[in-house]
Amino acid sequence: MIDQLPPHPLFEGLDYAQRERVREATDIRQYDAGETLFRMGDEARRFFMIRRGQVKLFRLSPAGQEKIIELFSAPSTFAEAVMFFDRQVYPVNAESLEETEVAAFPVAVFRAILEESHTTCLRLLGVLSMRLKGRLNDVDALSLQNASLRTANYLLQMVPREAMDEVTVELPYSKRNIAARLSLQPETLSRVFARLKSTGLLETSGAELRILDVEGLRNWALGE
Repeated sequence: MIDQLPPHPLFEGLDYAQRERVREATDIRQYDAGETLFRMGDEARRFFMIRRGQVKLFRLSPAGQEKIIELFSAPSTFAEAVMFFDRQVYPVNAESLEETEVAAFPVAVFRAILEESHTTCLRLLGVLSMRLKGRLNDVDALSLQNASLRTANYLLQMVPREAMDEVTVELPYSKRNIAARLSLQPETLSRVFARLKSTGLLETSGAELRILDVEGLRNWALGE
């Protein structure tokens, strides 16, 4: 059990009694790498916050091909939207990418609190709206951008807005999972990185990436 709820917009609108109700019904779960948290179609009794580790959400095509929907690391939350489903089942599969620890929050308790608290309900809608905006951006990227532009825009998401020149970032996930998230083959992602290196925009060392010209990468991502 957790001694207190972690800082997160979902919990900021709760009063003391409501926080205690959630805390008392929350449990901590640990998973080995490659372990299933839930499967598509399972009854959705919990949503989750990652305390340590990484989780992927994915679906399988009829042919068994995996499509990664999203990648999460601490302190991200996921599966909150199930609280608003008429039929509360998970629409995707969830699997740990490494040793992972999550806080599992009860949907029934939290939904009851939302019905009591307009403030909390509006905060949750705000969180989900921002996530929806991100998914719409993903749809645009997958539909309209080629592999190079998708990769460049993914890298730019990790760069501070004010950065103009050189900056070092670390890939939060394996290149294989990032490629799947961008709907690319791993070898395609490697070719894009090689192209960025050849243009003098990027240096790599394992998971560490040194972007040599942030403004240049931004222009490159715009096709300029």
